[in-house]
Amino acid sequence: MKCRIALSALMLTTSLMSAPTFADEYESKVIPANKVKWGYLNPLRGEQSPGAADLWGDRTADTATGMLVRFKKGFESPPHIHNITYRGIVIEGQMHNDDPTAEKMWMPAGSFWTQPAGENHTTAANGTTNLIYLEIDSGPYLVKPTNKQFDNGERPLNVHKDNLVWLDKSDVSNINAKGVQTAYLWGDTETMYGSMIKLPAGFKGKISTDADEFRAVIIAGNVQYSSKSNSQNLSAGSFVESGGKFIHSLENTSDITATIYIRSNGLYHVN
Repeated sequence: MKCRIALSALMLTTSLMSAPTFADEYESKVIPANKVKWGYLNPLRGEQSPGAADLWGDRTADTATGMLVRFKKGFESPPHIHNITYRGIVIEGQMHNDDPTAEKMWMPAGSFWTQPAGENHTTAANGTTNLIYLEIDSGPYLVKPTNKQFDNGERPLNVHKDNLVWLDKSDVSNINAKGVQTAYLWGDTETMYGSMIKLPAGFKGKISTDADEFRAVIIAGNVQYSSKSNSQNLSAGSFVESGGKFIHSLENTSDITATIYIRSNGLYHVN
């Protein structure tokens, strides 16, 4: 009996020692802006097409995707539609997205818009350099002629950065750090949603999450990012991803407010 007990204890001890810890099971995926792989948003147009780089997903497949898109100054698309709805956030430059007959409303960095599937529109860029983050919930991302337009029941939304509503720790329970603000953009916090956070200059803290899907894109500023085995300086256009319980350590090393877009299917906390 004693032998059996000792053996059982040894097996339990060995099991506890050899079992992978939580820290071993999970790690974040990080893509610095200078490491993204660029192609064409519309390959058939070649150099006339905006550049595009998938940060996650695959824009050519039937799946959700987040990508960077860059436009040359003076770019203006012909009227067209898309087969799927997308949302966009301006990272750099000035963007316009509206009906073909609408007057230009230039949206600066930090602005947000949605473009419903099937709705006729044009897209234009007016900055010296123009960069956006574009996100779809299903794919592939296709450009189609206006004679294919349809009404999917959604309506477009253009939100200039000055019209976003920002909340702080006195308004919401998931912001616990002084000077940090958040703005909700779309979705439902019980399922999937998108929001932005602002980290003041000098901020040093953590974002904790247990969401199955947590994806973040730097919209403005420079952030020193660290996790278990990652430590990198991330500029606008950089990407971070995690799944499951995780802590992301961030420091705003720039002298301006850092802005980060977050897509998540669970609540996160900024501490």
